[in-house]
Amino acid sequence: MKKPASVALYDTTLRDGTQGEGISFSLLDKIRIAEKLAAFGMDYIEGGWPGSNPKDLAFFAEARNRNLGGAKLAAFGSTRRAGIRASDDPQIAQLLEAATPVVTIFGKSWKLQVDKVLGVPHAENLAMISDSVGYLKSQGREVVYDAEHFFDGYKDDATFAMATIAAAAEAGADMLVLCDTNGGTMPDEISTIMAAVNDRFPGKVGIHTHNDCGMGAANAIAAVRAGAVQIQGTMNGYGERTGNCNLTTVIPCLQLKLGIPVVPDLTRLREVSLFVDELANCNPDVRAPFVGTTAFAHKGGMHVNAVAKTAAAYEHIDPTAVGNRQNILVSELSGRSNILLKAEELGLSLSKQDPAVLRVLERIKALESAGFEFEAADASLELLIRKELGRHNPLFELKGYHCSFRRDAAGSSTACEATVSLRDGDRDLEMTAEGDGPVNALDAALRKALQQLHPWISGITLSDYKVRIVDGGRGTAAKTRVHILSSEAAESWGTVGVSDNIIEASWMALVDSLEFRALRRQGE
Repeated sequence: MKKPASVALYDTTLRDGTQGEGISFSLLDKIRIAEKLAAFGMDYIEGGWPGSNPKDLAFFAEARNRNLGGAKLAAFGSTRRAGIRASDDPQIAQLLEAATPVVTIFGKSWKLQVDKVLGVPHAENLAMISDSVGYLKSQGREVVYDAEHFFDGYKDDATFAMATIAAAAEAGADMLVLCDTNGGTMPDEISTIMAAVNDRFPGKVGIHTHNDCGMGAANAIAAVRAGAVQIQGTMNGYGERTGNCNLTTVIPCLQLKLGIPVVPDLTRLREVSLFVDELANCNPDVRAPFVGTTAFAHKGGMHVNAVAKTAAAYEHIDPTAVGNRQNILVSELSGRSNILLKAEELGLSLSKQDPAVLRVLERIKALESAGFEFEAADASLELLIRKELGRHNPLFELKGYHCSFRRDAAGSSTACEATVSLRDGDRDLEMTAEGDGPVNALDAALRKALQQLHPWISGITLSDYKVRIVDGGRGTAAKTRVHILSSEAAESWGTVGVSDNIIEASWMALVDSLEFRALRRQGE
């Protein structure tokens, strides 16, 4: 088997990706994603099924007026219905009305589907494929034929499955895409079957995999090694059930591991991945290969010591090749190398012999033993290091705070109120505020007090708030760890607090958030 010299990328995030639970895009979202994917270098962008909903019809109408560069827009649909001509099928007509240069249709390759789902004779199934492809070709379209359930069908009856794609090929299909629709095929099976199909239809076979066995990307790579010249997938692996082949994994594997160039600037990969997650309103997968926050994270002291000498010791590629970066974590597993590299990352100059390194390390280990966790709280970690180095100027001096919660007997009236008393420079500040809960009220009172001298605080938003019980064996007396994610414009930072009292833990994380932003503003 010989891998092809080039592979086309076919993105179906806007169609197959939206079948994933919780994934939905507005019309504007779809346009923005299409433009982003086109600029990144995607060869094909599948925009949706124009016969399924008004939004997809509107998308294709709008997309005609947008510059997608060299990317080809594809409309998706099915073969014609049984018993009518393709030219008379309303769904086929809608595919043509989308006015895309490419039309992708799917048909049945598995006898089980033909017998139990379609309920038509095998000869009619072949006619549905042939008529649909032939008619679309006669209308000047590039036709991609998706052979649904092909691998299940081939394992059940190879002769029947091959006959279905032969019908598409003989009718003029430009690409025959073998679909592992149920996601249950193993890489060795993909290789064997793809090689057999490619021998008969060389240079015009593609692959569409799902991730039900965690093999979506592996199966796509196996298919390429066996001759596939097109890969269909989605950004971040969105898709029905456990998702589709993840293009953020496949693209760097093709380009960096197999030496097959597929995009002009791979360093934009993480940026595009995060962009799509943002519009989908999904939290990025921190453990995603190549693009995840922890993809190049190092925590163990021995590993960090080795990485400090040569990154290749524990990094299979240069993180910057995919737009990512090395991330040194600091925890109870850390050694001095972790502290030195983290300090360097933060712009703090330390030498290995500096006694402050050991102080910082001992302080971190003591705090983690008490329940702190800094891996998602870089802002609190930087403040801790600065405090141990004597390079920290508090934003204010706390004189005291108070929170109260009142509820009437009927539960129809509740009130949360907080008062903070601070000293900022030579001014005493006191403020009271109400909130939806004690933490919200405390946050509001703190902000109102400080905004009198620091108006920039109004631009900070609390993006996420997480509470974790540290030692559940103590019941309601357990320690609580609070993680807060704050943001301003495009920048975000994490802080942490731990206490027997959830209000105190929240206060610690809230104060760290504001002090960190004040520190950053001093450098602006």
